[in-house]
Amino acid sequence: MNGVINVSEFKSKPDAIFSEPLQQVSDFVFDQRVVEVFPDMINRSVPGYQSILQGIGQLTKRYAQANSNLYDLGASLGAATLAMRQNLQGLSGVQLIAVDNSPAMVERCRLHLQGYRSDVPVSVRCEDIQQSALENASVVTMNFTLQFVPPEQRHAVLANIYDNLRPGGVLLLSEKFTSADPAMNAMLIDLHHEFKRANGYSELEISQKRAAIENVMRIDSLETHRQRLEAIGFSAVQVWFQCYNFAAMLAVKAS
Repeated sequence: MNGVINVSEFKSKPDAIFSEPLQQVSDFVFDQRVVEVFPDMINRSVPGYQSILQGIGQLTKRYAQANSNLYDLGASLGAATLAMRQNLQGLSGVQLIAVDNSPAMVERCRLHLQGYRSDVPVSVRCEDIQQSALENASVVTMNFTLQFVPPEQRHAVLANIYDNLRPGGVLLLSEKFTSADPAMNAMLIDLHHEFKRANGYSELEISQKRAAIENVMRIDSLETHRQRLEAIGFSAVQVWFQCYNFAAMLAVKAS
């Protein structure tokens, strides 16, 4: 199949998880209930998501090296994995490894990957990315994954990626971010909430989802991301996509 996979093509129920008042809002988890609505949730919640997937495919085609491994860390249902896979045709000796720590996500990811034929081998691992053994990597994708790693452990995760990247290898990092300017940060949050309202979410859903996720998703500023990546050793860090308070970055290891 040619082109970029649109995550909305994945079978999905409408996201109504937070549509009714909850007596107590529990911390957000990627369980079976979320798996069933995830394609609808991600498209209605993350501005520019399809553009990011397309860019991941383009950058994979540009930076993937023959006889190397490519990783999608925090693969969820496999949309980024598929975007990468479609851009590896004709490149010899490559294999894709998708990693996620949610058994429900991994099970559905395997089904999605089986539904699209390709000569590029792909395996799916159910494990914590903090414990993942990486090796001989040319492209590593973390698509809205690092923000769920405890802040004090993020440097170690990224350093492990850097250490196992080939010279000229890249990290593709997509994240929600915060602005250091309080007024600008409030404006970006308002724009994101307007985006969600335009996609049919109610004020109750927006409020309850925010309460559910605030303890499990700790976001950094773009400057924090840049400084951390440069401190680890990446020779170039570039934001290649931004919409409101969501951004995608490219970090390159020197050749």
